[in-house]
Amino acid sequence: MKRLWLILIVFLIISCEERAPDDVLSEIDYLIFGHYYGKCIGEECIEIFKLTKTKLYEDINDNYPSISPYHGRFELIENNKFLLVRDLIEYFPEKILSESDSVFGCPDCADQGGLYIEYNINKISRNFKLDRDQNKIPSYLHDFLNRIDEKIKIINDITK
Repeated sequence: MKRLWLILIVFLIISCEERAPDDVLSEIDYLIFGHYYGKCIGEECIEIFKLTKTKLYEDINDNYPSISPYHGRFELIENNKFLLVRDLIEYFPEKILSESDSVFGCPDCADQGGLYIEYNINKISRNFKLDRDQNKIPSYLHDFLNRIDEKIKIINDITK
């Protein structure tokens, strides 16, 4: 009986501990990511994707992102593309979760385009618009934004 109580106490202590940041990131239901250019002509001007733990979708509406959450019409794309980009969530910069701002720099103000990020954890979402000029955004975002560009290129190269 004492052993059962000990196991119960240990379980309660462990379950009450504050969760590690990796636990939070592993709970991401989806990540929407992409780039957009206002003064641009063609399909590649707005590329927005939705990544879940098991699937990859592409927005077929190609709407220019606003400050509000992105409302796209997402269609499932091939599993081979998912396999090549599924690790993007692992690079999601946890520090951005504590930011009060949702716009960094002046995305697409000088026709340089912008990057869009939206995450959803337990039906709570938050979105960000980021300047493509890395001198105008925090340095902790640089690697993640470079990976977004890399993943978009990978997805698009497969379709060609």
